[in-house]
Amino acid sequence: MTKIYLLLLSVGFLLGVEKVQNDFGTEFILQDELRPNRIPDKENVWVFVLAGQSNMAGRGLVEPADTIPDPRIFTINASGDILVAKEPLHFYEPALTGLDCGLSFGKELLKHIPDSISVLLIPTAVGGSSVAQWINDSTYRNVSLLSNFREKIEIGKAHGTIKGILWHQGETDASTPENIEIHDSQLQRLFSLFRDEVNNETLPILVGELGSFSKTPDSWQAINSEIAAYVQTDPFAYLIKTGDLKHKGDFVHFDSEGQREMGKRFALKFAEIQE
Repeated sequence: MTKIYLLLLSVGFLLGVEKVQNDFGTEFILQDELRPNRIPDKENVWVFVLAGQSNMAGRGLVEPADTIPDPRIFTINASGDILVAKEPLHFYEPALTGLDCGLSFGKELLKHIPDSISVLLIPTAVGGSSVAQWINDSTYRNVSLLSNFREKIEIGKAHGTIKGILWHQGETDASTPENIEIHDSQLQRLFSLFRDEVNNETLPILVGELGSFSKTPDSWQAINSEIAAYVQTDPFAYLIKTGDLKHKGDFVHFDSEGQREMGKRFALKFAEIQE
């Protein structure tokens, strides 16, 4: 195991990795953006939008294996330029940047789709954001949530076909009984807005559960019940189970292993509904 780790670390440093310290501990992060030599033709690019709050934005520890890119997986930077994807993908909260589930999703999905297809991951998640703030296009942590989503959708459409949205959110809404009670109806409103922006009423939206590790488990499980109830009413929404995944020590955020596993589960679910 030590030899494998050292090999990955060596590869990482060849790619320009530096070891940095941020609010979430030591991480290995690629210093330079990786520009593709060639962007695939639009008809060969499947686009997925990552949306929600911090557990989609990513708070996991980025390790050397997470910094190894795949030439068929792309993302964007803050300017909307196409890059070869590497973790971390999200850039809206620099002091809180961490591992999300995006690259894991992309790498697993490549195993289940034609070799001619590339994947473009569009990050839009902002930690701490509520469903109401997304619906109302509130500016939160300097991001106008729905307007930013709209802008990123246009970038995605310019380079490929929007194939789905990966959504993880609910920890903020779990903090008040009033928001818990209306969570399913709020999801319906928001996802309708998302599909309107994409111009696809049957767009798949994959929804991750909240973790099972909260210090307020009743409220988090109440949100999960609302999510499950909503998915039963939407034939194009799909539930991703997370109850066995672990937190990173803060009882709020998935650890790195959990983020990678969640990405795989999103990918397997999407592959399943494509069959």
